[in-house]
Amino acid sequence: MKLYYSPGACSLSPHIALNESGLQFERVLASTKTHQLEDGTDYYGINPLGYVPLLELDDGTRLTEGPAIVQYIADQVPAKNLAPANGTLARYQLQSWLTLIGTELHKGFSPLFNPATPEAYKTIAREKVLSRLQWVDGQLAGKQYLMGDAFSVADPYLFTVTNWAPRVGVDIAHLANLAAFRQRMAARPAVQAAMKHEGLLK
Repeated sequence: MKLYYSPGACSLSPHIALNESGLQFERVLASTKTHQLEDGTDYYGINPLGYVPLLELDDGTRLTEGPAIVQYIADQVPAKNLAPANGTLARYQLQSWLTLIGTELHKGFSPLFNPATPEAYKTIAREKVLSRLQWVDGQLAGKQYLMGDAFSVADPYLFTVTNWAPRVGVDIAHLANLAAFRQRMAARPAVQAAMKHEGLLK
């Protein structure tokens, strides 16, 4: 398998999930600025949408969208319990978390990275994403991870998007449950390995 990624982007989530899975994979750097690979290949020829992550399977099949990719990874190694079994209520709860992170948090941060976004709108966007993170903080009360005491593939996604908060002026320091969650995540060897590979940790 090949994971196409860009440092610190949302592709950090499947990067962590792959490390947790123990599956063999190749990391391929795909710049979200130049849309080229390190060898000069046009990334649009691989993913016409131009963004990461993209997971290329051994047979050449290409899978896009982080929430789908991390569930695929989890299902390749069911013994690792990275996701509840398909068809269970817990699996739908996992999908609920992945959807909320993708639509309410990930996309909530997007305008804050766009230099063309008017400052007045950025203020509104910061307030909205912070309100969602405050709700998540409440949901983490008394829990180690989003799904309870067990790590799941939703956790790297939340960790990844909350990494963006200080870069765009969203203050989450007062969210104690979220801070404790982030510390637990940062201590996981799979997280540290992914972040070191992406140049996010020395």
